[in-house]
Amino acid sequence: MTHHKTPRSIRALAAFACVFGVLTLFGGGVALFGGPAAEAAAGDVVPVVLWFNFLAGFAYIGAGIGLFRLRRWAVLLAAGIALASGIILAFLTWHILDGRPYEMRTLVAMTVRTVLWGAIAAVSWGWFRRVRTR
Repeated sequence: MTHHKTPRSIRALAAFACVFGVLTLFGGGVALFGGPAAEAAAGDVVPVVLWFNFLAGFAYIGAGIGLFRLRRWAVLLAAGIALASGIILAFLTWHILDGRPYEMRTLVAMTVRTVLWGAIAAVSWGWFRRVRTR
């Protein structure tokens, strides 16, 4: 797909994905490896969710680079990120309904991540589909 000029919308999505990935790695890294003060500031973390988000930061960057380079696999990666985020959101919802401790910001963040990556996958898939049918 490198023979097509990267449209601004895809470049913007790619840049956003990369920046979001770097911020996710930084935020998750601080919460995971920042010591007792960072752990206290994080509050009632759900370890599976925290680790997922931290590791997903690498996938965000990979998807962003792939989208910028117009690689079809990046669309699949974005869709995979959305699906995995949805699974983690379902787990978090179960965790909450089971009466376990959590932070409301975690629920909001997982919801936003799931919707955001669904949108990135849908927009990039739509662009690749239009280009392929030309």
